[in-house]
Amino acid sequence: MRFVDMLAMSLQNLRRRKLRTVLTVLGVVIGTASIVVMVSLGIGLNELTVEQIASYGSLTSIAVYNYGMWDASDSKSEPTYMTDETIAQFMALPHVTFASPLLDVGVQMRQGNYQAWVSLQGVSREYMEDIPLGEGSLPDEGEPNLKLVVGNAVPLWFTDVKTGRGYWETGEPADVDFMGKPMFITFETGYSDDGTTTTKKYMVETAGMVEGGVNDYNRYTYGVYVEIEALKSMLKKIYRKTPIPGQPTTKKGKAYSYFIYNSATVMVDDMANVMDVQQQIRDMGFEASSNVEWLEQSKEQSNMVQAVLGGIGAVSLFVAAIGIANTMMMSIYERTKEIGIIKVLGCDMGAIRNMFLMESGFIGFFGGLVGLGLSEGISMLMNKVAPLSQAMGVSGDLSRIPLWLAGFSLAFAVFIGMAAGFFPSLRAMRLSPLAAIRNE
Repeated sequence: MRFVDMLAMSLQNLRRRKLRTVLTVLGVVIGTASIVVMVSLGIGLNELTVEQIASYGSLTSIAVYNYGMWDASDSKSEPTYMTDETIAQFMALPHVTFASPLLDVGVQMRQGNYQAWVSLQGVSREYMEDIPLGEGSLPDEGEPNLKLVVGNAVPLWFTDVKTGRGYWETGEPADVDFMGKPMFITFETGYSDDGTTTTKKYMVETAGMVEGGVNDYNRYTYGVYVEIEALKSMLKKIYRKTPIPGQPTTKKGKAYSYFIYNSATVMVDDMANVMDVQQQIRDMGFEASSNVEWLEQSKEQSNMVQAVLGGIGAVSLFVAAIGIANTMMMSIYERTKEIGIIKVLGCDMGAIRNMFLMESGFIGFFGGLVGLGLSEGISMLMNKVAPLSQAMGVSGDLSRIPLWLAGFSLAFAVFIGMAAGFFPSLRAMRLSPLAAIRNE
Protein backbone atom coordinates (compact mmCIF):
# COMPACT_ATOMS: atom_id res chain seq x y z
CA MET A 1 0.00 0.00 0.00
CA ARG A 2 1.37 3.35 -1.02
CA PHE A 3 2.02 6.04 1.56
CA VAL A 4 -0.49 8.37 -0.11
CA ASP A 5 -3.18 5.67 0.08
CA MET A 6 -2.51 5.11 3.80
CA LEU A 7 -2.69 8.85 4.36
CA ALA A 8 -6.04 9.12 2.55
CA MET A 9 -7.53 6.13 4.39
CA SER A 10 -6.42 7.46 7.78
CA LEU A 11 -8.04 10.85 7.19
CA GLN A 12 -11.19 9.20 5.80
CA ASN A 13 -11.54 6.98 8.86
CA LEU A 14 -11.22 9.99 11.16
CA ARG A 15 -13.90 11.88 9.21
CA ARG A 16 -16.31 8.92 9.42
CA ARG A 17 -16.45 9.27 13.22
CA LYS A 18 -16.42 13.05 13.53
CA LEU A 19 -17.81 13.37 17.05
CA ARG A 20 -15.43 10.82 18.56
CA THR A 21 -12.49 12.35 16.68
CA VAL A 22 -13.40 15.88 17.79
CA LEU A 23 -13.73 14.83 21.44
CA THR A 24 -10.39 13.00 21.33
CA VAL A 25 -8.70 15.96 19.61
CA LEU A 26 -10.21 18.24 22.26
CA GLY A 27 -8.39 16.27 24.95
CA VAL A 28 -5.10 16.81 23.12
CA VAL A 29 -5.94 20.50 22.69
CA ILE A 30 -6.41 20.93 26.41
CA GLY A 31 -3.30 18.92 27.23
CA THR A 32 -1.10 20.78 24.73
CA ALA A 33 -2.40 24.20 25.78
CA SER A 34 -1.86 23.32 29.44
CA ILE A 35 1.72 22.23 29.05
CA VAL A 36 2.64 25.12 26.70
CA VAL A 37 1.11 27.77 28.96
CA MET A 38 2.69 26.27 32.07
CA VAL A 39 6.15 26.03 30.49
CA SER A 40 5.79 29.52 29.00
CA LEU A 41 5.15 30.87 32.50
CA GLY A 42 8.34 29.20 33.71
CA ILE A 43 10.30 30.61 30.76
CA GLY A 44 8.83 34.06 31.34
CA LEU A 45 9.69 34.03 35.04
CA ASN A 46 13.22 32.87 34.25
CA GLU A 47 13.80 35.53 31.59
CA LEU A 48 12.23 38.26 33.73
CA THR A 49 14.59 37.31 36.53
CA VAL A 50 17.56 37.57 34.16
CA GLU A 51 16.36 40.95 32.90
CA GLN A 52 15.77 42.20 36.43
CA ILE A 53 19.26 41.16 37.55
CA ALA A 54 20.77 42.59 34.37
CA SER A 55 19.12 45.94 35.15
CA TYR A 56 21.19 46.07 38.34
CA GLY A 57 24.38 45.87 36.30
CA SER A 58 26.18 44.02 33.54
CA LEU A 59 26.12 40.23 33.66
CA THR A 60 29.76 40.18 32.56
CA SER A 61 31.11 42.51 35.26
CA ILE A 62 32.68 41.58 38.58
CA ALA A 63 32.75 43.93 41.55
CA VAL A 64 36.01 43.57 43.48
CA TYR A 65 36.36 44.86 47.05
CA ASN A 66 39.33 45.30 49.34
CA TYR A 67 37.76 45.15 52.80
CA GLY A 68 41.16 44.45 54.40
CA MET A 69 42.62 47.84 53.42
CA TRP A 70 41.64 49.32 56.78
CA ASP A 71 43.44 46.69 58.85
CA ALA A 72 46.89 48.32 58.65
CA SER A 73 46.79 49.60 62.25
CA ASP A 74 45.74 46.23 63.70
CA SER A 75 47.96 43.96 61.62
CA LYS A 76 51.67 43.34 62.13
CA SER A 77 52.12 42.66 58.43
CA GLU A 78 51.28 44.92 55.53
CA PRO A 79 47.69 44.34 54.37
CA THR A 80 46.91 43.34 50.80
CA TYR A 81 46.24 46.65 49.11
CA MET A 82 44.59 47.12 45.73
CA THR A 83 46.90 49.35 43.71
CA ASP A 84 47.57 50.10 40.05
CA GLU A 85 49.82 47.03 40.04
CA THR A 86 46.88 44.92 41.24
CA ILE A 87 44.67 46.34 38.48
CA ALA A 88 47.35 45.29 35.97
CA GLN A 89 47.23 41.77 37.43
CA PHE A 90 43.45 41.71 36.95
CA MET A 91 43.94 42.79 33.34
CA ALA A 92 46.35 39.91 32.77
CA LEU A 93 43.78 37.28 33.77
CA PRO A 94 42.33 35.19 30.90
CA HIS A 95 38.99 36.43 29.49
CA VAL A 96 39.27 39.88 31.16
CA THR A 97 38.57 42.70 28.70
CA PHE A 98 39.36 45.56 31.07
CA ALA A 99 39.69 46.35 34.77
CA SER A 100 38.88 49.75 36.22
CA PRO A 101 39.77 50.90 39.74
CA LEU A 102 37.16 52.97 41.56
CA LEU A 103 38.55 55.89 43.55
CA ASP A 104 35.86 57.37 45.82
CA VAL A 105 36.19 60.86 47.29
CA GLY A 106 33.47 62.51 49.33
CA VAL A 107 32.78 66.11 48.32
CA GLN A 108 30.13 68.77 48.65
CA MET A 109 28.46 69.94 45.45
CA ARG A 110 26.66 73.26 45.31
CA GLN A 111 24.84 75.33 42.71
CA GLY A 112 22.89 78.40 43.80
CA ASN A 113 20.87 77.60 46.90
CA TYR A 114 21.12 73.85 46.44
CA GLN A 115 23.80 71.57 47.83
CA ALA A 116 24.46 67.85 48.30
CA TRP A 117 27.12 65.57 49.73
CA VAL A 118 28.13 63.07 47.07
CA SER A 119 30.93 60.68 46.31
CA LEU A 120 33.04 61.45 43.26
CA GLN A 121 33.97 58.18 41.59
CA GLY A 122 37.17 58.20 39.59
CA VAL A 123 36.99 55.52 36.91
CA SER A 124 38.92 54.51 33.81
CA ARG A 125 38.08 55.60 30.29
CA GLU A 126 36.88 52.08 29.41
CA TYR A 127 34.46 52.16 32.33
CA MET A 128 33.08 55.53 31.23
CA GLU A 129 32.50 54.32 27.70
CA ASP A 130 29.92 51.84 29.04
CA ILE A 131 27.84 54.61 30.65
CA PRO A 132 24.68 55.31 28.61
CA LEU A 133 24.34 59.08 28.16
CA GLY A 134 21.08 60.88 27.63
CA GLU A 135 22.63 64.32 27.30
CA GLY A 136 26.08 65.71 26.60
CA SER A 137 29.14 63.51 26.03
CA LEU A 138 32.06 61.93 27.83
CA PRO A 139 35.01 64.15 28.77
CA ASP A 140 37.68 64.36 26.09
CA GLU A 141 40.17 61.54 26.42
CA GLY A 142 43.18 62.77 28.38
CA GLU A 143 41.31 65.86 29.65
CA PRO A 144 43.46 67.19 32.54
CA ASN A 145 40.60 69.03 34.26
CA LEU A 146 37.72 67.41 36.10
CA LYS A 147 34.61 66.97 33.97
CA LEU A 148 31.55 65.34 35.54
CA VAL A 149 29.31 62.60 34.21
CA VAL A 150 26.28 62.81 36.47
CA GLY A 151 23.74 60.09 37.21
CA ASN A 152 20.15 60.83 36.24
CA ALA A 153 18.88 60.62 39.84
CA VAL A 154 21.62 62.70 41.48
CA PRO A 155 19.36 65.83 41.59
CA LEU A 156 17.26 63.99 44.19
CA TRP A 157 20.08 64.33 46.74
CA PHE A 158 20.21 68.14 46.62
CA THR A 159 18.56 70.20 49.36
CA ASP A 160 17.80 73.90 49.69
CA VAL A 161 20.38 75.43 52.05
CA LYS A 162 17.82 77.98 53.25
CA THR A 163 15.06 75.58 54.19
CA GLY A 164 16.98 72.29 54.51
CA ARG A 165 14.27 70.64 52.43
CA GLY A 166 14.80 68.49 49.39
CA TYR A 167 13.04 65.94 47.22
CA TRP A 168 12.22 63.62 50.11
CA GLU A 169 10.29 66.41 51.85
CA THR A 170 8.80 68.27 48.88
CA GLY A 171 8.41 65.52 46.30
CA GLU A 172 10.11 67.75 43.73
CA PRO A 173 13.74 67.40 42.58
CA ALA A 174 16.04 70.36 43.11
CA ASP A 175 16.19 72.95 40.34
CA VAL A 176 19.81 72.18 39.47
CA ASP A 177 21.06 72.79 35.93
CA PHE A 178 24.04 70.48 35.52
CA MET A 179 24.55 71.00 31.80
CA GLY A 180 23.91 74.74 31.74
CA LYS A 181 25.88 75.95 34.75
CA PRO A 182 29.13 74.90 36.47
CA MET A 183 29.06 73.16 39.84
CA PHE A 184 31.05 74.27 42.88
CA ILE A 185 32.81 71.28 44.43
CA THR A 186 34.29 71.55 47.92
CA PHE A 187 37.04 69.27 49.24
CA GLU A 188 37.72 69.09 52.97
CA THR A 189 41.44 69.48 53.60
CA GLY A 190 41.68 69.36 57.38
CA TYR A 191 41.01 71.42 60.50
CA SER A 192 42.18 74.88 61.52
CA ASP A 193 43.48 75.81 64.96
CA ASP A 194 40.00 76.79 66.14
CA GLY A 195 38.60 73.37 65.17
CA THR A 196 36.76 74.46 62.04
CA THR A 197 37.05 72.47 58.81
CA THR A 198 39.35 73.84 56.15
CA THR A 199 38.26 73.41 52.56
CA LYS A 200 39.21 74.05 48.97
CA LYS A 201 36.57 74.92 46.42
CA TYR A 202 36.66 74.38 42.65
CA MET A 203 34.28 75.19 39.83
CA VAL A 204 33.68 72.09 37.69
CA GLU A 205 31.63 71.65 34.53
CA THR A 206 29.39 68.70 33.67
CA ALA A 207 30.22 66.87 30.45
CA GLY A 208 27.24 64.52 30.30
CA MET A 209 24.16 63.16 32.06
CA VAL A 210 23.19 59.51 32.34
CA GLU A 211 20.10 58.67 30.32
CA GLY A 212 16.71 58.51 32.02
CA GLY A 213 14.57 60.64 34.30
CA VAL A 214 15.12 61.10 38.02
CA ASN A 215 12.84 58.12 38.76
CA ASP A 216 14.43 55.76 36.24
CA TYR A 217 17.01 53.27 37.48
CA ASN A 218 20.18 51.77 36.08
CA ARG A 219 23.56 50.93 37.61
CA TYR A 220 24.82 54.48 36.95
CA THR A 221 21.74 56.32 38.26
CA TYR A 222 23.18 57.62 41.55
CA GLY A 223 26.85 58.02 40.60
CA VAL A 224 28.98 61.06 39.78
CA TYR A 225 31.87 59.93 37.59
CA VAL A 226 35.15 61.57 36.61
CA GLU A 227 38.29 60.44 34.80
CA ILE A 228 40.44 58.75 37.44
CA GLU A 229 43.72 60.29 36.26
CA ALA A 230 42.26 63.79 36.38
CA LEU A 231 40.91 63.10 39.89
CA LYS A 232 44.27 61.78 41.11
CA SER A 233 46.05 64.84 39.73
CA MET A 234 43.64 67.15 41.55
CA LEU A 235 43.94 65.22 44.82
CA LYS A 236 47.72 65.37 44.67
CA LYS A 237 47.54 69.12 44.11
CA ILE A 238 45.07 69.66 46.97
CA TYR A 239 46.58 67.42 49.64
CA ARG A 240 50.21 67.25 48.52
CA LYS A 241 51.93 65.05 51.15
CA THR A 242 49.09 65.07 53.67
CA PRO A 243 46.79 62.02 53.91
CA ILE A 244 43.88 62.08 51.51
CA PRO A 245 40.47 61.40 53.13
CA GLY A 246 39.44 57.85 52.36
CA GLN A 247 42.99 56.68 51.77
CA PRO A 248 44.73 54.44 54.35
CA THR A 249 47.92 55.63 56.02
CA THR A 250 51.06 54.03 57.33
CA LYS A 251 51.33 53.09 60.99
CA LYS A 252 53.01 56.44 61.52
CA GLY A 253 50.00 58.22 60.05
CA LYS A 254 51.73 59.25 56.84
CA ALA A 255 50.28 59.06 53.34
CA TYR A 256 51.40 56.42 50.90
CA SER A 257 53.15 57.57 47.75
CA TYR A 258 50.62 55.69 45.61
CA PHE A 259 46.85 55.47 45.49
CA ILE A 260 45.04 52.57 47.13
CA TYR A 261 41.60 51.54 45.93
CA ASN A 262 38.87 49.94 47.99
CA SER A 263 37.03 48.60 44.93
CA ALA A 264 37.34 47.89 41.23
CA THR A 265 35.23 46.66 38.34
CA VAL A 266 36.48 43.82 36.15
CA MET A 267 34.78 43.16 32.81
CA VAL A 268 34.81 39.64 31.34
CA ASP A 269 34.38 38.74 27.68
CA ASP A 270 31.52 36.27 28.25
CA MET A 271 29.06 35.49 31.02
CA ALA A 272 30.17 31.85 30.99
CA ASN A 273 33.66 32.88 32.16
CA VAL A 274 32.58 35.19 34.99
CA MET A 275 32.59 32.62 37.79
CA ASP A 276 36.05 31.33 36.83
CA VAL A 277 37.57 34.84 36.76
CA GLN A 278 35.77 35.68 39.99
CA GLN A 279 37.36 32.71 41.75
CA GLN A 280 40.83 33.67 40.51
CA ILE A 281 40.35 37.16 41.98
CA ARG A 282 39.29 35.65 45.30
CA ASP A 283 42.39 33.49 45.26
CA MET A 284 44.39 36.73 45.06
CA GLY A 285 42.96 37.78 48.44
CA PHE A 286 40.11 40.08 47.40
CA GLU A 287 36.38 39.87 47.77
CA ALA A 288 34.53 39.51 44.47
CA SER A 289 30.87 39.34 43.57
CA SER A 290 28.86 39.39 40.38
CA ASN A 291 25.28 39.37 39.18
CA VAL A 292 25.93 35.93 37.69
CA GLU A 293 25.98 34.51 41.23
CA TRP A 294 22.48 35.84 41.84
CA LEU A 295 21.47 34.63 38.41
CA GLU A 296 22.63 31.07 39.06
CA GLN A 297 20.67 30.93 42.32
CA SER A 298 17.59 32.41 40.66
CA LYS A 299 17.88 29.98 37.74
CA GLU A 300 17.85 27.01 40.11
CA GLN A 301 14.61 28.25 41.63
CA SER A 302 13.14 29.08 38.20
CA ASN A 303 14.03 25.63 36.87
CA MET A 304 12.25 24.02 39.81
CA VAL A 305 9.17 26.16 39.18
CA GLN A 306 9.33 25.41 35.46
CA ALA A 307 9.59 21.66 36.12
CA VAL A 308 6.55 21.76 38.44
CA LEU A 309 4.50 23.80 35.98
CA GLY A 310 5.54 21.54 33.09
CA GLY A 311 4.61 18.48 35.14
CA ILE A 312 1.14 19.87 35.80
CA GLY A 313 0.64 20.41 32.08
CA ALA A 314 2.03 16.96 31.26
CA VAL A 315 -0.70 15.34 33.38
CA SER A 316 -3.34 16.82 31.07
CA LEU A 317 -1.52 15.51 28.01
CA PHE A 318 -1.19 12.07 29.63
CA VAL A 319 -4.97 11.97 30.14
CA ALA A 320 -5.37 12.95 26.48
CA ALA A 321 -3.09 10.04 25.50
CA ILE A 322 -5.42 7.63 27.31
CA GLY A 323 -8.29 9.08 25.29
CA ILE A 324 -6.40 8.52 22.03
CA ALA A 325 -5.64 4.90 22.99
CA ASN A 326 -9.31 4.33 23.80
CA THR A 327 -10.41 5.85 20.49
CA MET A 328 -8.00 3.69 18.50
CA MET A 329 -9.06 0.51 20.32
CA MET A 330 -12.72 1.28 19.61
CA SER A 331 -11.81 1.94 15.97
CA ILE A 332 -10.12 -1.46 15.72
CA TYR A 333 -13.14 -3.27 17.23
CA GLU A 334 -15.47 -1.52 14.79
CA ARG A 335 -13.23 -2.21 11.79
CA THR A 336 -12.22 -5.78 12.55
CA LYS A 337 -13.88 -7.18 9.43
CA GLU A 338 -12.33 -4.43 7.29
CA ILE A 339 -8.87 -5.28 8.68
CA GLY A 340 -9.44 -8.97 7.88
CA ILE A 341 -10.38 -8.22 4.25
CA ILE A 342 -7.29 -6.01 3.83
CA LYS A 343 -5.09 -8.83 5.16
CA VAL A 344 -6.71 -11.43 2.87
CA LEU A 345 -6.04 -9.16 -0.11
CA GLY A 346 -2.36 -9.37 0.78
CA CYS A 347 -1.73 -6.04 2.42
CA ASP A 348 1.57 -5.84 4.27
CA MET A 349 1.25 -6.14 8.08
CA GLY A 350 3.45 -3.14 8.59
CA ALA A 351 1.16 -1.04 6.38
CA ILE A 352 -1.83 -1.88 8.60
CA ARG A 353 0.16 -0.89 11.68
CA ASN A 354 1.31 2.32 10.01
CA MET A 355 -2.24 3.23 8.97
CA PHE A 356 -3.44 3.18 12.57
CA LEU A 357 -0.32 4.98 13.74
CA MET A 358 -1.09 7.68 11.18
CA GLU A 359 -4.62 8.07 12.51
CA SER A 360 -3.41 8.51 16.08
CA GLY A 361 -0.63 10.81 14.85
CA PHE A 362 -3.17 12.98 13.04
CA ILE A 363 -5.22 13.25 16.23
CA GLY A 364 -2.09 14.42 18.05
CA PHE A 365 -1.17 16.81 15.22
CA PHE A 366 -4.58 18.49 14.97
CA GLY A 367 -4.89 18.66 18.74
CA GLY A 368 -1.39 20.07 19.09
CA LEU A 369 -1.97 22.67 16.38
CA VAL A 370 -5.24 23.91 17.86
CA GLY A 371 -3.78 23.70 21.39
CA LEU A 372 -0.81 25.81 20.33
CA GLY A 373 -3.14 28.46 18.94
CA LEU A 374 -5.19 28.36 22.16
CA SER A 375 -2.05 28.69 24.29
CA GLU A 376 -0.97 31.74 22.25
CA GLY A 377 -4.32 33.38 22.99
CA ILE A 378 -4.14 32.53 26.70
CA SER A 379 -0.57 33.84 26.81
CA MET A 380 -1.57 37.16 25.23
CA LEU A 381 -4.49 37.49 27.65
CA MET A 382 -2.28 36.78 30.66
CA ASN A 383 0.30 39.33 29.56
CA LYS A 384 -2.43 41.92 29.11
CA VAL A 385 -4.37 41.49 32.34
CA ALA A 386 -1.57 40.29 34.67
CA PRO A 387 1.56 42.41 33.99
CA LEU A 388 3.64 40.84 36.76
CA SER A 389 6.80 42.11 35.06
CA GLN A 390 5.91 45.68 36.03
CA ALA A 391 5.75 44.63 39.65
CA MET A 392 9.25 43.15 39.27
CA GLY A 393 10.54 46.49 38.01
CA VAL A 394 11.28 45.42 34.43
CA SER A 395 9.27 45.63 31.23
CA GLY A 396 8.34 42.44 29.44
CA ASP A 397 5.80 39.63 29.18
CA LEU A 398 5.16 37.13 31.93
CA SER A 399 4.18 34.32 29.56
CA ARG A 400 6.61 33.76 26.67
CA ILE A 401 6.32 31.11 23.94
CA PRO A 402 9.57 30.95 21.94
CA LEU A 403 9.66 29.23 18.56
CA TRP A 404 11.44 26.19 19.96
CA LEU A 405 8.65 25.66 22.50
CA ALA A 406 5.97 25.95 19.80
CA GLY A 407 7.77 23.45 17.56
CA PHE A 408 8.54 21.07 20.41
CA SER A 409 4.95 21.11 21.70
CA LEU A 410 3.56 20.28 18.26
CA ALA A 411 6.08 17.47 17.75
CA PHE A 412 5.44 16.18 21.28
CA ALA A 413 1.68 16.12 20.68
CA VAL A 414 2.22 14.03 17.52
CA PHE A 415 4.58 11.72 19.41
CA ILE A 416 2.08 11.28 22.25
CA GLY A 417 -0.64 10.50 19.72
CA MET A 418 1.46 7.89 17.94
CA ALA A 419 2.71 6.42 21.21
CA ALA A 420 -0.89 6.09 22.45
CA GLY A 421 -1.87 4.40 19.20
CA PHE A 422 1.13 2.04 19.10
CA PHE A 423 -0.34 -0.89 21.03
CA PRO A 424 -3.76 -0.65 19.34
CA SER A 425 -1.94 -0.67 15.97
CA LEU A 426 -0.06 -3.83 17.00
CA ARG A 427 -3.35 -5.47 17.90
CA ALA A 428 -4.73 -4.58 14.48
CA MET A 429 -1.64 -6.02 12.81
CA ARG A 430 -1.87 -9.30 14.76
CA LEU A 431 -5.57 -9.99 14.12
CA SER A 432 -6.21 -13.35 12.46
CA PRO A 433 -7.60 -12.70 8.93
CA LEU A 434 -10.13 -15.56 9.10
CA ALA A 435 -11.32 -14.60 12.58
CA ALA A 436 -11.58 -10.97 11.50
CA ILE A 437 -13.68 -11.81 8.42
CA ARG A 438 -16.09 -13.98 10.49
CA ASN A 439 -16.47 -11.20 13.02
CA GLU A 440 -19.86 -9.42 13.05
